Amino acid sequence: MPYGRELLLHGEKRNAVLDLAEIQRFGIDSYGDADYVSIYGLQPAQWYTRGIRLLGRTVVECTRDALAGAIGRDVAALTGDTPQALVVDPFVGSGNTLYWLLRYLPGAHGLGFELDSRVFELTRRNLLIMGLPIEILNVDFVAGLSRIHAAPGDLLVVFVAPPWGKALDPVSGLDLRLTEPPVTSILDQLRRAFAHSRLVCAIQVYESLQPESLSELQARFEWQALRMYGLNAPGHNHGIVLGTIGWKPLNG
Repeated sequence: MPYGRELLLHGEKRNAVLDLAEIQRFGIDSYGDADYVSIYGLQPAQWYTRGIRLLGRTVVECTRDALAGAIGRDVAALTGDTPQALVVDPFVGSGNTLYWLLRYLPGAHGLGFELDSRVFELTRRNLLIMGLPIEILNVDFVAGLSRIHAAPGDLLVVFVAPPWGKALDPVSGLDLRLTEPPVTSILDQLRRAFAHSRLVCAIQVYESLQPESLSELQARFEWQALRMYGLNAPGHNHGIVLGTIGWKPLNG
């Protein structure tokens, strides 16, 4: 059996800590690349040797370096030099997207929330090993957002990538209204919680998108743009909807 996505997401390896051979086998079987699951700027053999460990489902779901770096560059191009920004990942997982966002937003503070206690403990340990200045809390995104006290005009950068669950249909594509929780409800919560702040939201999406769900998402922003990254085979790429709440860029 190929060592692919379904085995790690739904099989016995879902909640198991994978060894290096399993991580590399997943990369080879799924993408033809043993180094596919590169995180924190390191290839699997490098980060595994340092003591970094991931669960099977995190190996599948994490935003690898190539994608997270592209997201970080696009976010930084929009926000410019804003050292006091707070960068938030409400579903932090491995923390790799926060790592790359902070690389491109030097001086910003990184904060992540992770409800799953096993993922949280591993990620907290991994970040300590790497010496990364990222704070993560073992809470859900609603409780986490309630702990943020932003002054009027503050800039918050939020990476929104909730579990897709059954939201990705092989025929109709990704329906952003069916993620867990729905992306639209997350954005509504952000608008209510930070009505006097400036928000930049980067929502992870898939190359095949359900059109109505995309329209509902785009309508929630003052300015928005779709960015798709050609890192995988055609039809299997990821991207972001980059949008602003509470302000518009000068060139928007």
